Amino acid sequence: MQKSVQVTKSKYLKEKVEHLSIESSNIVELVEAFGKTAFQARNLSKAAKIYDRMLADPDCTVILTLAGSLFSAGLKKIVYQMVENNMVDVIVSTGAIMVDQDFFEALGFSHYIGSPNVDDEELRRNHIDRIYDTFISEDDLRVCDETIAEIADSLEPKPYSSREFLIHMGKYLENNAKNKESVVLACYKKGVPIFVPAFSDCSAGFGLVLHQWRNPQKHVSIDSAKDFLELTKVKIASKETGLLMLGGGVPKNFAQDVVVAADVLGKPVPMHKYAIQITVADERDGGLSGSTLKEAHSWGKVDSTNTQMVFSEVTLAFPLLASYAYHKGSWMSRKPKRFNDLLGY
Repeated sequence: MQKSVQVTKSKYLKEKVEHLSIESSNIVELVEAFGKTAFQARNLSKAAKIYDRMLADPDCTVILTLAGSLFSAGLKKIVYQMVENNMVDVIVSTGAIMVDQDFFEALGFSHYIGSPNVDDEELRRNHIDRIYDTFISEDDLRVCDETIAEIADSLEPKPYSSREFLIHMGKYLENNAKNKESVVLACYKKGVPIFVPAFSDCSAGFGLVLHQWRNPQKHVSIDSAKDFLELTKVKIASKETGLLMLGGGVPKNFAQDVVVAADVLGKPVPMHKYAIQITVADERDGGLSGSTLKEAHSWGKVDSTNTQMVFSEVTLAFPLLASYAYHKGSWMSRKPKRFNDLLGY
């Protein structure tokens, strides 16, 4: 890399994004006070109480869905703490969150505080990628791509579900992680399945393209139908389920659809008993991310009793909701469900 590029990169990549923690601030009184106000503050209070209800229900499997650039924005540690404290049993996520953000940081790289008011051409010339007001080094991402390719090269050439491949990523981090506060690593250790239905739509995709290019005859591939079947098996094995959905997109729909999938298999199951969605998307255009939980009920996916939409930006609402549930303490009586043991490795 040219010296001038290194100097310019150091100008931009200076101040690291710091991850929020649910352990540091007890905001139970504030969130409960929200319940006596109006608008989204009241909705958030209702949602926080529903999540606490999920954790207090011994029959409930908690499914967390993640969409958007959440971990690069400082929310990784919250999800890590939720996994460590048995506050979530299954994760369905976009690839970017689990690979470009979590796995990437576990390799020792960082996201940096930036600004949308910059010269994007200068960023491009200096191999800096921008996520709104956050910066990330493209050169570091290429290392992440190559690491995924190396993991794939080490595996038996056959189709894997994204969950299975993420287990191997967790195994890799067990010996190689430079930052141990990793959701991928924690889930591997706790037996929490992570599903990434659109696995190639991230750094993992570049790594797998590289792997398949190098191994055209026999190689690893990702079987998204197997993901769907495995998550459906989790639903069938669970007496009740609750959804905590951050954003929308593929993870949201994937998690909701398992109710219908179980019925198609001749194994009818109850609708998701609890459901929360935090989003800023508009429902009026018929888009999935903005479709309400009330609409999901018409499809037979979500019960209509313990549900709450919160129309708020996730980085504001989610830390309050998760901190509320943590300090209420209902999770303390929960035991890990270890669905990876049920599904196999």
